[in-house]
Amino acid sequence: MYMPMYMPMYMKDAQTAKAKKKAAPEKPGFFEQVHAVVARIPPGKVMTYGQIADVLNNVCSARYVGYAMRAAPDHKQLPCHRVVNRNGDLAPGGRFGGSENHRRMLEAEGVTFTPEGRINLDECLFNPWG
Repeated sequence: MYMPMYMPMYMKDAQTAKAKKKAAPEKPGFFEQVHAVVARIPPGKVMTYGQIADVLNNVCSARYVGYAMRAAPDHKQLPCHRVVNRNGDLAPGGRFGGSENHRRMLEAEGVTFTPEGRINLDECLFNPWG
């Protein structure tokens, strides 16, 4: 087999690029990014699914934020109860032990509600930009 004594420049560039790619830290996946945002929501505040997608520069992915929330591992102890829909409605069905329990959890942290039973987003929406 013939082996050239020198390596053409394009092959050196390819090898350098491959080495840099291996050395670069991997960007966390979308679910991990969602979990990192949720972990920063303080007690007494909430964020919407769409707002989290917006923070991640992925405005079309509010539904995927929901998937990430459902897949959140218990050992991370994320405050998933602080993520609500855009209307401030409580989680449907048996999430968080039912709507009444979900409301109690949020009220215990200082979240206020409108007379219609929705979260008062004007007061309680967390602004991650400061």
